[in-house]
Amino acid sequence: MYRITFHGRGGQGMKTASRILGSAFFAEGFEVQDAPRYGAERRGAPMFATVRAARTPIRERGPILEPDLVIVADDTLLQVASGSVLAGFSERTRLLIHSAVDGETWRQRLQLDRPVLCLPFHIEEQEKLHFVGALCAGAAARLVGVISREALESAIRQELAAMAPDVLAANLVQAVEAYDAMEAHAGCVVEATAPAAPVADAGWIDVPFEPADVSAPDIHGGLTSVQVRTGLWRTIRPVIDLDRCSRCTWLCGSLCPDSAISVDAEGAPVIDYEHCKGCMVCAAVCPRDAIGSISEAQAREEEQSP
Repeated sequence: MYRITFHGRGGQGMKTASRILGSAFFAEGFEVQDAPRYGAERRGAPMFATVRAARTPIRERGPILEPDLVIVADDTLLQVASGSVLAGFSERTRLLIHSAVDGETWRQRLQLDRPVLCLPFHIEEQEKLHFVGALCAGAAARLVGVISREALESAIRQELAAMAPDVLAANLVQAVEAYDAMEAHAGCVVEATAPAAPVADAGWIDVPFEPADVSAPDIHGGLTSVQVRTGLWRTIRPVIDLDRCSRCTWLCGSLCPDSAISVDAEGAPVIDYEHCKGCMVCAAVCPRDAIGSISEAQAREEEQSP
């Protein structure tokens, strides 16, 4: 059985990538199981999707504990412990990263004893990030070595049928280019023959029912969510033009789902970029269109420039 995981951020198309790869496997005669996994978070939050493919019925369920191939669409996830990108790595796991940094550098950073593959096409422009899913699916299809180009193209047309023709065509181009670029590594992902590792006992504790006046929650501990830098999830950044801002901060400040907008002594809104996730609700509700957006790549360049 092939066990594959796609790691990315909300909005980068990892769910779609898993469906494309699953459909391509199915076209080649495999039994397939694909599923995304994410919570209630918004665009930019870490999420992943899994694909299982086998010639026999698949009876496994739940998370993949020992993947054969791990695909990382956003290399910043490698810096986030909660992303669990490298969880379950074994001597046979292959790693593919969408990054501007070369594979040897990543191998040294991650202290791995095997080569790390990098997609040769790195997309930084915000308006093109929705092509990353097709790019990753195309590369994965070639790495497993059992999916033809025709099956990949058919899967993309099937899964993206609702998209505009030009968008579908662009995704096809990206996927096929990635498929061809991985030619030298075709078949490096080997189908696992051993059964999946057993899931560890969750260690549930049976709490007996008690009257509410005995067991009602009473929380005295200090807040800890401020310690989680959720700003790392962001792919686009809201930027306030204070010349256009009318200081109606009861809109952007109150409607920010993460309370990341405060008011300074002059009555102007201030964004806490440590915790802003880039959901852009503030821009949507601003009546003066004083809140725009820039990509995180552009923001980093501006911060680093003298």
